[in-house]
Amino acid sequence: MSKEALDSELKSIIADVLGIDAEQAEALNEESGLFGHLPELDSMAVAGLLTEIEDRLEIIVEDEDVDAEMLETYGGLLAFAETKLSEA
Repeated sequence: MSKEALDSELKSIIADVLGIDAEQAEALNEESGLFGHLPELDSMAVAGLLTEIEDRLEIIVEDEDVDAEMLETYGGLLAFAETKLSEA
């Protein structure tokens, strides 16, 4: 999967899980804050987001993979997904 395709899919997942509009998700960039910045992304939403990422990207997210840095910014989440896809 190309970085552009992954970026588009990840933004789609975020919009679907958090119930935000596609334009808001599309506006996310590498520095955009996620956890603690998007009110829709609370601790309960994190679990749903990670489950949907696993399902749609066909990757496995282990408990030890999840940390604050990964969820701090959109760029961190994108880099995490790229790494997981390269391991698959």
